[in-house]
Amino acid sequence: MNEAAFYCVADSSYFLGLVGMLNSLRLLGHREPLLILDCGLTAGQRERLGPHATVVPGPDDVPPCLLKTIAPLRDPAEVMVLIDADIVATRSLAGLIERASEGRVVAVKDGEDRYFPEWGEALGTAVPDRQPYVSSSLVFLGGRPGHDVVRRLDELQSRIDIRGTPFATRVPDRAFFRGDFSRAAGNHPFIYPEQDLLNAILAAELDPTQVEVLDRRLEPTPPFDGVRVIDETRLRCAYGDGTEPYALHHYAVKPWLEPARYGVYSRLLRRLLTGADVALWLSDEELPLRLRSGPLAWLDRKRVDLGETIHWHVREPLAARLGPRTTRG
Repeated sequence: MNEAAFYCVADSSYFLGLVGMLNSLRLLGHREPLLILDCGLTAGQRERLGPHATVVPGPDDVPPCLLKTIAPLRDPAEVMVLIDADIVATRSLAGLIERASEGRVVAVKDGEDRYFPEWGEALGTAVPDRQPYVSSSLVFLGGRPGHDVVRRLDELQSRIDIRGTPFATRVPDRAFFRGDFSRAAGNHPFIYPEQDLLNAILAAELDPTQVEVLDRRLEPTPPFDGVRVIDETRLRCAYGDGTEPYALHHYAVKPWLEPARYGVYSRLLRRLLTGADVALWLSDEELPLRLRSGPLAWLDRKRVDLGETIHWHVREPLAARLGPRTTRG
C-alpha cells in the first residue's frame, strides 16, 4: 500500500483543468501516484495521461460527484487525498499529508456554513453535532479514520436524495453555476451531494480531534480577492499579509470552458499547460483563445475581464443586498 496517493474524477470537458492540476503537483515535487477515475475521457486523452497517472475506468451514467470513492477503494493508500480537477496546487502539500497520516481528516473550511438535522436520517444515526462545514474539493484522509470516512461515503451515497438538484444528472445544470448558487442552495440538505454527506459523516461519526479544519484563505476561490502571484515559475501565491495558500480552486465557471476573469488561477493554469518544464505539455492550439499567447488572446482576456469585474463587484454585491435571485444568466 502506498504511503499517500491522489485521487480525482474527470471527463473530457475537464481535461485542461485536470492537466493543470497534475502538472502543479509534479512541479511542486509530488511523486505520489495520481489515480484518475475516467467518467468520459476520450481515447486520446487517456493515452496522453497514461505516462503520468493511472486512469481507472468508471461509469459514464452516474453523476461524477458520486464517483469519488471508487478509485480510493480500488487502490487505497495510507493517506488518500481527494482532489478536484479544477484545483491547482500552489505550495507543497507534504505537510498536510503528514498531519493526516497521524490518523485524521484534514480539509479546508468552505465558504458556506451548512447544517441540517436531516443528515442524521441519511446516516441512520442521531442528529450530528454542528461542526465547521468543510469543502470536499481537497481532502486528506489518513489512517483508520480516513479509511472509515471513504467507506461510509461509498455506503451512504445511495441513500441520499439528489432529485431536483443541479447534480442529479450526468452533466450538472450549468445555469446553477452561472447564478449565485450559495443562495440558490436553499434548504436542500444534499444539494452538494458528496460534500454535504462528507460533512454529515465527519460531524456524526468522528471525534472532533480526528478532524483538522484549515482556514478558508488557504484554498481561495473566485474572485480570489487579495491573492496575487508572487512567483509564477514556482506557482507561489500570497495575500498581502504574506499568507500563502496551498491551492487555488476555480469552482463554478471553468475558465477553459467558459469566459472567466484572467486572474491568478487562469494565469497559473496557462503556465501549467504550456510551460516548457511541465510533465504533460499542451500547445497553444489546444487552448481557448483567451488562454493563448498573442495580441488577439490579450484582447479577448480584456473583454472577458470587464464582464467579470462587473459581475463580482457590481452584480453580486447588489444581489446580496436585494435578496435571493439569480444574477448571472
